[in-house]
Amino acid sequence: MPELPEVEAVRTGLEQLILGKEIDQVQVFWPRIIETPEVESFKIKLIGEKVEAISRRGKFLIFHFTHYEMVSHLRMEGKYEYHQQTDELAKHTHVMFDFTDGTQLRYLDVRKFGRMTLLPKGLASEYSGILKLGPEPVPATFLLKPFTAGLKKSSKAIKPLLLDQKLVTGLGNIYVDEALYEAKIHPEQPADTLTSKEVAALYQSIIDVLARAVEAGGTTIRTYKNALGEAGKFQVSLNVYGQTGLPCPRCGTAIIKTKVAQRGTHYCPACQKLRQRKMR
Repeated sequence: MPELPEVEAVRTGLEQLILGKEIDQVQVFWPRIIETPEVESFKIKLIGEKVEAISRRGKFLIFHFTHYEMVSHLRMEGKYEYHQQTDELAKHTHVMFDFTDGTQLRYLDVRKFGRMTLLPKGLASEYSGILKLGPEPVPATFLLKPFTAGLKKSSKAIKPLLLDQKLVTGLGNIYVDEALYEAKIHPEQPADTLTSKEVAALYQSIIDVLARAVEAGGTTIRTYKNALGEAGKFQVSLNVYGQTGLPCPRCGTAIIKTKVAQRGTHYCPACQKLRQRKMR
């Protein structure tokens, strides 16, 4: 958390709040948040820069300034809040962008895992974390044929394979569980054992689940809110994630929770059966 739908909701909120604003100064209270350049250089370079656009790649936010691009990853608990500069400072505020009109964008992070990297304009796409990403989970870029080929090359369990962002980007723990449930695939099923029918079902479920989650503004399980201070609404549509012990919406069997690749994993043991690999 936050995953692609939540990051997209943050992006759209920020677009409404800070587009066109000019930075007067930057304050950094936890230097490790800034990957590059050095903190003092980061602060100086951004003075006078205007916010021209805000985009997203996978779970990365990209702030497009006049001469620079800032790649921001929220990790587990990072969030942006919009304030007047005179507003009381909340706990866990680590970076503040003061605008010339008296408003302020604050970055808060309980765990301090989030990171920001400032790059020359046009170079965000070459950031190391972004270079590793697979296609966005939309039909125009996420194609069934290469997805199928990628699955056939791996004997890895399907859940951790989807989590590594290389075959398709944006899937985190919540939406992998939901997509696998929708496709009726066990989270530990080896990727190269999926049938063509299962692959097609999984492909479509990934697109469908993430699109619906984006439309709902993401999922709020604990603390997530977008930049406008709004909670997501997709949690009311979850079929398996966080539903341990509740009846499966399809068959009524109790949803169970286990660990797969060290991640809490929810599935229906009746609808999502684990098949043994066929002996050759």
